[in-house]
Amino acid sequence: MLKLLSLSLSLSLSLSLSLSLSLSLSLTQVCGISLPLPPKKLIGNMDREFIAERQRGLQAYLDSITQHPLLCSSLFVKKFLDPNNYSANYTEIALQQVSMFFRSDPKWEVLEPLKDMGWRIRKKYFLIKNKEQPKERYLLSWVDLGPDKFLSDKDLQSAMKVLTSLSTPYLCPLSFSSTSESSALLIRPFSERGSLRDHICKVKPRESYLKKYCNPKKSQGLELQHIKLYGRQILEALKLLHDGGMFFGHLHASNVIVDEGVCQLTDVENGMLGVPSALRPAFTQLRKINSTESIDVFSFGHLLYEMTYGRPPDSIPVDQFPPVPYTTVVSVLQSILSPEACKGKMPTVSELMQTPLFSDVQLQHSEKLQIKIPSRLKEALKTAKESLEKRLQEEQRVLHQHRRLTRAQCHHGSEEERKRRKILARKQKSRQSAFENEEDVSVRNNNNSGSGASSPPTCPSSPTPPSTTGTSICPSVCLSLCLSSHQSYCNRILDMLVSTL
Repeated sequence: MLKLLSLSLSLSLSLSLSLSLSLSLSLTQVCGISLPLPPKKLIGNMDREFIAERQRGLQAYLDSITQHPLLCSSLFVKKFLDPNNYSANYTEIALQQVSMFFRSDPKWEVLEPLKDMGWRIRKKYFLIKNKEQPKERYLLSWVDLGPDKFLSDKDLQSAMKVLTSLSTPYLCPLSFSSTSESSALLIRPFSERGSLRDHICKVKPRESYLKKYCNPKKSQGLELQHIKLYGRQILEALKLLHDGGMFFGHLHASNVIVDEGVCQLTDVENGMLGVPSALRPAFTQLRKINSTESIDVFSFGHLLYEMTYGRPPDSIPVDQFPPVPYTTVVSVLQSILSPEACKGKMPTVSELMQTPLFSDVQLQHSEKLQIKIPSRLKEALKTAKESLEKRLQEEQRVLHQHRRLTRAQCHHGSEEERKRRKILARKQKSRQSAFENEEDVSVRNNNNSGSGASSPPTCPSSPTPPSTTGTSICPSVCLSLCLSSHQSYCNRILDMLVSTL
């Protein structure tokens, strides 16, 4: 029986390893990262120790993939871990939706699909052109509506119309937008120079995001003058959105376009479409980051770290920042990403603009910018923002309770805690037996005095009961003896309770 069990386990491990090998080859070919697969063995591969070693190796392999911020969200990994829910061809679905749109609006033409340009599985990109302007290139994106979509269909269309009509220097213009019950289609100008992350990693914008960002060879932080200029422009864009009553929540280096020294935020509509943020796993664990404004500030700190060091932070919060000659940058990073900042109060966008790092930046567009939003839509946006924040706070509460329960289980299941409980149980048992022995002695003394023995009671807690045949005892004396006995008994009970506690 044991041999059959070992054989089945070995076969299942061999199957898992073969699947893992195919996954590893796929990821290695795309992103160039070597993944630690467990070793093989021809002789003795049925031994228990070897099977256990292969199990541990496979677990370490899966852990290294799921803990990587980009690999864990890739379609390769999703299909490997959950093939039933990720078996659909999302590119084909997107092509069908786009083809239906082009039938109703024939002035657009698809040039090529940009496969794996973005990390979202349910968001696809196409390079298109306008037949009326054949030299211009546009980027069409098709995306499913997300779980944080709290605007009604009518209000969502009104919000998309506002974004399409915007003309501000720090927001990427939206040429066309169309929404349905389950998806949205958006068209904006295509930047051949790519995003800010493409600029940092020194890669081409049309390549696969895994190939570009997983293991960049030439990534480098920006110079101080560019950090100051780009950071101030991004803060101006965030303040513009916040003052207009709109919420973003999707600020990262890939959503910033740099064109001739000017930063423009793109995918501003993601928050209203209900699409989850790329940094949601990070700020869900931080209960103080529970509003859309604090999410944008936290995301700005994450982006500022990447602009400074050429890569995103390995973990949040950041306990120790690498050495850098820009002390003013580190002070701003500490105010956002340090453990004290993540557990306390985040600075506002206006406060960040007043820091020495950004206060002296001269902007080309000095006029006051604003977004004009109808009052009805502004109220709808406010209600949707409150619903989004409420959902986030509920997730944070559930996660906090789960952590507390996990810590309690780990504490009570530890070897040290088990030994301590055993020692306390032995002590309590010894006290209980001593108390029972004392009670037996007291009962025997009472029985001896009640049977007519001439010896007086030795224990004050067991007085001699009054005799009905001999000289009567004074009632006051009898009462005092009974009270003394009851008090002594209560004192012993209290001593036992205190000692057990």
